[in-house]
This record gives sequence, C-alpha cells and structure tokens, in this order.
Amino acid sequence: MTLQNRVTPLGELVATPARGRWTGNRGGRFHDPQAQTLSARRWASRRWICCRLDFKGRRRSVWGEGYTELFFHDEASALAAGHRPCHECRRGNAIAFAAAVQRAFGLDGAPRTDWLDARLHAERLAAVEQRLRVHRDQRLPDGCVIAQASQAFVLHGGLAYPWEGFGWVDRRIERTLLADCRLVTSPTIVGALDAGYRPDIVIMPIA
Repeated sequence: MTLQNRVTPLGELVATPARGRWTGNRGGRFHDPQAQTLSARRWASRRWICCRLDFKGRRRSVWGEGYTELFFHDEASALAAGHRPCHECRRGNAIAFAAAVQRAFGLDGAPRTDWLDARLHAERLAAVEQRLRVHRDQRLPDGCVIAQASQAFVLHGGLAYPWEGFGWVDRRIERTLLADCRLVTSPTIVGALDAGYRPDIVIMPIA
C-alpha cells in the first residue's frame, strides 16, 4: 500500500511510490496506524519540520504509533510547504536558517524555534485566505516557489522550473514570461532565502 505521505510544494499530501530526499512531520500524529490512512486534519501542531532521512541509526515504522512521517522531493519544496529545518537532526541548517531570519528582519538575536513555529504557522493560516501576488519583474531569491493557478515553479538562476509528477523538471522557463502568479513560499522563509539561506534544489531531467 502506497501511503499518502509525499508532500507537494503546495502543501498537499499525495500517494506516490517515488522516494524523497528528506523526511519530516507536522508536529505529531494525524494518521490511523491500523487503517494506514490520514485523518481529516493535515497537521497535528504548529511544529512543522524537515529532517534527514537517516540520523544516528534510528529506525522507525512509518505510520506506526508515533508521529505521521512525511517525505519531500527536496528542501525547496519542503520550505514552500511550510517546513523549517529540524533543530535536532539538522542542527547546523537550523542555526543557519534562524540566523538568516535574524538578518532578514533585523532581530536582536537569532529567533528561538517556538517563535519561528508560531510565525510560520500564522503565515500558513493567512495564506489560505490571502494569496500574495508576485509581479513578473519582482526580485525573488533562488529556492522560492511561485504558482500559476495550481502549477508550482521553483526559481533558480533567474529561471523557473515546473513541478511535474513528483519533482521539479528541467523544462526551463524565463521567469518574466510567467504572468498572474502567487507566492507559495511564506514571507519569513523568503526573507531567510534572501538573507543567504541556501536549500537544496533538485531539478530532474525531462523523462
């Protein structure tokens, strides 16, 4: 049975046999361990994180009695879906991310994880009601995700790469050719990217 645990850049949970480069969770369990299905909710708490697949040799039974394990194609798509770097298994990345947020917003010190989680969760909820439009010539950093209707694109090197199937594909599009787009990546994460945080972006060859 293919579990509905792959996260798209738009935050949707889909079933696909494709493997991800990262795992993570949304703050707890929101699946039925016996039926191996999701509940009506799509998150358990506001602590949404992106984790390494392997950490200290730990082994987990996916969708067991613990939290709901999720998987991501790359970190750019995880960030777009609202997941920050985990402070336990990705401590270096988490510190770099917090430092980038500090620089971006002129904070007195690096923000704590509780502060980040509250801010990112508020932005996720606001995005449901308010879609941020982007102009063709608006400067956005690499790793940002935008969407034209339901089609997501990741920005990299001045070009936009579409999400097809289960990842970004090497079908390069000039960013300025994309009209009527909205910003998918949340404002705080855009700020971190603009201030120097560098996620991995995996572009797949066209099949």
